[in-house]
Formats: sequence, C-alpha cells, structure tokens
Amino acid sequence: MSEVAVKEKEPLFSKKNKKLITDPLNDTNPVTIQVLGICSALAVTVKMDAALVMSMAVLAVLIVGNVIVSLMRNLIPGKIRIIVQLVVVAALVIIVDQVLKAFVYDVSKQLSVFVGLIITNCIIMGRLEAFALANKPWASALDGLGNGIGYGIILVVVAFFKELFGSGTLLGFEIFGSQGKTLADSTGLYSMGYENNGMMLLPPSSLVLVAIYIWIQKSRNPSLQEGH
Repeated sequence: MSEVAVKEKEPLFSKKNKKLITDPLNDTNPVTIQVLGICSALAVTVKMDAALVMSMAVLAVLIVGNVIVSLMRNLIPGKIRIIVQLVVVAALVIIVDQVLKAFVYDVSKQLSVFVGLIITNCIIMGRLEAFALANKPWASALDGLGNGIGYGIILVVVAFFKELFGSGTLLGFEIFGSQGKTLADSTGLYSMGYENNGMMLLPPSSLVLVAIYIWIQKSRNPSLQEGH
C-alpha cells in the first residue's frame, strides 16, 4: 500500500519528470548528441520564421503522438506497433500541414515537402518506440516536450546565424541596413562595404554551425566528451 501511495503522490514535476524536459536540451539533445533530425537542420534553416514554424510543428506532433501512443501502449500488438505509430504520426502531420496552410501559408510554402517528412523524422519515431510505448501519458508528454524543444533550439540557433549573415535580416527585418545597387544607395553596414555571405544560405553552412554548437556544448560539459 505504501509503495502505491508513494507513486500516486509523486508530484507532476518531480525531479525525474523535470529531467525528461531538461536532459534533451543538453545531455541527450536529439540533434547534437543523438544526431537525429539533421535533414531539417540542413533544409529549413535559411530563414528563422521557417525554422520556428518547423520547430513548433515537430513539437506539437511529438507531444501529441507520444501521449496517444502511450495511451494505446497496452492495446497495440507488438507485431504492428511500427505501423500503428506511423498511422498516428501521419494523421497528426496532415492536421498540422492543414493548420499551417490555413494560418501561415507563405511559411508553409517555404517548408514545402519537409512538413510531410515529419512522418519519417527519426526523433519522433524514436521517442514513440523507445519511450511512449513503455511509459505513462504524462511522462510521455514531458519527454515529447523536452525533445521537441531540444530539436527546436538547434534549428533556431542555426537559422539565426544563417539568416543574419546570409541575408542581413532576422525574421524578415533588416538588421545590417538596406543594400542598394551602389554604396551610395545602401545604408547601415552595407554603406561601409559589407557584403552578405552567400555561403551561409547553402546547406553546408548548417553542418558547420551544428559542428560549432556541438564543440561548444561538449567543451562546457566534460561528461559529454569521449573517455568520460
């Protein structure tokens, strides 16, 4: 009775549950540590608005998908669990895609097929298989929240530097001034001869930025370094 009572009285945000949110932000980040979801980091980080929308879309699908699969975990036959997970994720992605087209159509066009590819996102399928199938809905929701935020942080950080130095803007707002056809027509840094770095708008720059992020992350946390 005492053991059951302890479990029932466990706070919603116990130390264990908090770690489900905080660990994916650093120690078990799905992109930089588990190396999942790299395709999104390469493809949708040219503009911050696209990165933010993609992050929110994955976050929503991950949280709701985790909860649904967790609720069904005792009903899903083991032999078809992957098929069931795919059906759940596909249904959620269709809903998210329609919502994006209804409310942020321009960004939806920028994301193109990558919204649909959320269905095969390794982060989502990995959390459904590794966590939601073995844990209760609340813990699964927190796991989805943590991993979704961890994924989103990387996309937003990469998009921040790519848009800033590749286009001189952030969320479409001019940061370095306006670039005219000549120095006389330009304002801000452009009037002093600054030029946007076109390399930042190409996929390879995303790999470089992610690599720098990993280097900083591991240098600040020795436990993530090899040999520890």
